[in-house]
Amino acid sequence: MEAAATIAPAPTSRRTGQTPQHMQALARANRVRLARAELKRSIGRGEVEAANVIQDVPWESESMRLVELLTSQRRWGRTRSRKLLQALALNENKRIGTLTPRQRALLASALGSRAQDTILV
Repeated sequence: MEAAATIAPAPTSRRTGQTPQHMQALARANRVRLARAELKRSIGRGEVEAANVIQDVPWESESMRLVELLTSQRRWGRTRSRKLLQALALNENKRIGTLTPRQRALLASALGSRAQDTILV
């Protein structure tokens, strides 16, 4: 006789009214996505400066890549963003929240001077 393998049901220690962990993660991801989209729109409209986002690091931008932030600015594409980041020896895929204070200050000042150059032209 062969014994049939059985799989025990997963233990359920859910409290009543508590949503499952994967649903909480989805809800948080949606909040971050929506907040990030609004931040990018406000940068595009010129209401928020990218240099201020680099310095202040709002919660929604902590995991945002540098290239995402830079390309959300008006008239900034991937090429312009890459050139700036290459000049500063920063990787375009680096997350904003992982920048060191020195990198943060360097990038913010470069963005500030670029904004002045654009205004003068």
